[in-house]
Amino acid sequence: MNVHKKAIRSLLVSVSVDGDSVICHFRCEVKDKIVTSKVPFEPYRKVKLKWKEMLFHPVLSYNHYYHTPITIYGADCDETIVLKAFENVAKHFIWNEEEKKYIYNYGL
Repeated sequence: MNVHKKAIRSLLVSVSVDGDSVICHFRCEVKDKIVTSKVPFEPYRKVKLKWKEMLFHPVLSYNHYYHTPITIYGADCDETIVLKAFENVAKHFIWNEEEKKYIYNYGL
């Protein structure tokens, strides 16, 4: 799926961190619809640890897992929580080439 990152920023109404999850609200101005997405508060890609690493280097494994940077949103970053949240609800939107924006189009 080709995601237009700058257009996603215009849809974003709010982002909140609720314990171990992030809740993003995306709003289509044309249809006045708000779509909510909830994703885990974790790195964009899962951190994979091998059992040998955990057994022989538990402190390093802990640090690697819990100190992996998490980017909620960055204009020039392809791996952010907001993009992950949008991917979860992208089926609710279509790309309008004329207006260069996403339009709510679920169930229409």
